[in-house]
Amino acid sequence: TVVTESSEHNAEYMPYWIKRSYPELIERFNIPLDEYPRRCIEQIDQWQQQKVALTHDTSLTHSRTHEYASYIIEAMETDRPYKIGGNVLNTGLITNLPSEACVEVPCLVDGQGVTPCYVGNLPEQLAALNRTNINTQLLTIEAAVTRKREAIYHAALLDPHTSAELSIDDIRNLCDDLIEAHGSWLPAYH
Repeated sequence: TVVTESSEHNAEYMPYWIKRSYPELIERFNIPLDEYPRRCIEQIDQWQQQKVALTHDTSLTHSRTHEYASYIIEAMETDRPYKIGGNVLNTGLITNLPSEACVEVPCLVDGQGVTPCYVGNLPEQLAALNRTNINTQLLTIEAAVTRKREAIYHAALLDPHTSAELSIDDIRNLCDDLIEAHGSWLPAYH
């Protein structure tokens, strides 16, 4: 299986790895559940240190990093091709995934912009895994567009990880609790 996500993030998309009833799986598969929050805290601390250092350093130098942005801009401005993995609408690029899905595929960047490359069919087990999450994403979009609370429930009920851990009633209650807790930042759902 080839995936592009980190182990702990990838585990969130599947029903097998992070389970209350089987906590030994986390250690067995070395899933660092606290890695991302810890990394965020470290980054914020580093930013504070950088701010202090940069504010008082008049001899700054710049060097290019491994980040895509400067290479993409350079390719578009100079028409020198550069290859990236890009997230684009699936316009027949991965033939066994829905056209409404956003997919990560090889892309060529040049003076014409970003051109995604045709991939064809994924191995069926990978396409099936992707479709379980794409279905949830499409239902989430439906909920956002229609403002129907029932669509929120549908999305959460079909989420592979959530449905592997919680009952139907628990999922609906979780959705209601989250809507109530974050209600001031959300539109009204009916």
